[in-house]
Amino acid sequence: NNYAGILRINALQKDFPPTPKTESAMSEENIEVQNNISNRHEFNTTAAVAGSGKETQMKIAGSLMKTLIGVACGLLVCVGIAQAKKTVTWGMWGSPAEIKTHQRVADAFMASHPDIEVIIWGQPWGDYFTKLKTLWAAGDKEGIPDVLFLSPVVTYAGQGVLEPLDPFIKASGYDTSDYWPSLLQFGILKGTIYGLPRDIGLEVLYYNKDIFDEAGVAYPTNFWTWDDLKAATKKLSKITTSGRVQRYALGAEGGKYQLFVGQNRGSILDDMVNPTACTLTKPAAVEAIKFFSGLMDAKLAIRPSALSQSGGDAGVFQSGQAAMIIQNASRISTFNAANMNYDVATVPIPADGQRAGAAGGAAWTMSKHSDDKETAWTFLSWLQSTNGGQAIYTASGEILPALRSTAVSDAFLGINAPPANRVAFILEGNNTKIGRTGYFPNWGTLNGKIINPNLSRIWSGADPVEPVLKQLCNDVDAFLQSKGLGF
Repeated sequence: NNYAGILRINALQKDFPPTPKTESAMSEENIEVQNNISNRHEFNTTAAVAGSGKETQMKIAGSLMKTLIGVACGLLVCVGIAQAKKTVTWGMWGSPAEIKTHQRVADAFMASHPDIEVIIWGQPWGDYFTKLKTLWAAGDKEGIPDVLFLSPVVTYAGQGVLEPLDPFIKASGYDTSDYWPSLLQFGILKGTIYGLPRDIGLEVLYYNKDIFDEAGVAYPTNFWTWDDLKAATKKLSKITTSGRVQRYALGAEGGKYQLFVGQNRGSILDDMVNPTACTLTKPAAVEAIKFFSGLMDAKLAIRPSALSQSGGDAGVFQSGQAAMIIQNASRISTFNAANMNYDVATVPIPADGQRAGAAGGAAWTMSKHSDDKETAWTFLSWLQSTNGGQAIYTASGEILPALRSTAVSDAFLGINAPPANRVAFILEGNNTKIGRTGYFPNWGTLNGKIINPNLSRIWSGADPVEPVLKQLCNDVDAFLQSKGLGF
């Protein structure tokens, strides 16, 4: 606890970068006005019969005036109340359980902002982007949510469907220095901020303590190197004499390759914002990919295709098919619900390497078509505040917050539930770097059609590393020259 407290202080001190009226309501008001006009005629008739003195007439006129003023004021108050309630539509993907968390966030915001109503537009992951693209293509400005959860932000910013956030950030004095190093870059296109990441997807090493105990292997520490990891995998894997694997030491998705490349001071491209060339043929990158694929070839790590067929990393970890996995904070709630005996550590690095956690995470953005952008910003900025949405999401156990002040608070470090070594996330977070994804519109196409398909040949064991990387880089360079960055 003292160590966590010190880290909290160090992390904070370190320099890093109107609703329209319904038709029925208006009809009721017209009736009330007509009734009062009729009352006015009755008052005048009564005055003429009761007496002709000026004093009597003045009293009646005064009474009439007060009545009319009261009615008019009452109507204005009613209209004001109806118009004061503003609405923000809020779009995101998620499972039913995740949508429930979003609803708790919306309820908390509305409790502190009674003049604003938040309406959730939640969709399953498989439908969310398809429906959004349909709305954008149709120009359905009313149907597009005001605040949207998106990734990658640069793709949609490049299509001109998002509102720049810089003017709102400047006008409100919103503090962007609280984000993890390089994380805010995930929401920036050509120097303009279009999104604020909700969380950070950096990974740690999850390990099954029961399997480690069974194999007589010491638990991983925050100081493990690649050599320590490889030595442990040999003891943790169970391979029969016939070569059949009964248990793998490690389960890691193919996309985690960049973590090893970055740790070894390598990169995918020469510049992840404005690239001109592929750099996966450089020695540092080749060595890292050989290390990762070598664990697969030796049957110490499960191949990505087999991992997918076995329920993903969470599936093999829970079933005991893998003693360790490399994953972000999103798995914590699942493993805790399953009462697993596990903990985490930082991801092992080369002896002379560096920590290179991925600085990326889906972000809250504002639609260009929002008809009340000030209200949308009020909600969006509250979502991204330590005392607002960040604390609620963090307490749910589903994320590692994008704001360092939230991560080093009791909202994350003080949770009385596994993993015990939550400090590992802070250590990785303080050293996050750009590198996992490209920050230009054509990155999705480049990665999906060229980089990943070529690397899959290595992960499957079908082809050796160097020839594949050479062909991959030739294809990447040709793409950059012919297609450009997509700006």
